[in-house]
Amino acid sequence: MFHVFYHRVSGCERRKWQEGFTLLELLVVLVILGFLASLVGPQVLKQIGGSKTKAAILQIEEFSTALDLYHLDSGRYPSTADGLEALIEKPASARIWNGPYLKKKVIRDDPWGNPYFYASPGEHSDFDLFSLGRDGREGGEGEDADVLSWE
Repeated sequence: MFHVFYHRVSGCERRKWQEGFTLLELLVVLVILGFLASLVGPQVLKQIGGSKTKAAILQIEEFSTALDLYHLDSGRYPSTADGLEALIEKPASARIWNGPYLKKKVIRDDPWGNPYFYASPGEHSDFDLFSLGRDGREGGEGEDADVLSWE
């Protein structure tokens, strides 16, 4: 038959057993967490960078749509001197203006905190609207790449 052995733990032994983690156990947990962070961290940062580029693309599309509405009303795009501000405030040069053409009535900077560049007439189309990306310089790859309205 089976025999069940029961060992009674005294109060002093029980307290020692329940006092906490050993230094070795804490180090093992920290090493595992560090390993997981090294695997997951770069992927999360890559997604954040891609999200900023996507946000810039969407903002340029929003501004482009508003510029087209401005063009429908006034028969021309705002001049380079009028800039994107013409979408939220009537410029002195405009005869016909039915704005504001943006819902939020604010011209936001690009996701990296730099102003968008606007020129009309543009070199590539009726107007050129672009962001120079994270690095603020022409060209680049990845998050440093320019975001352009004409591509």
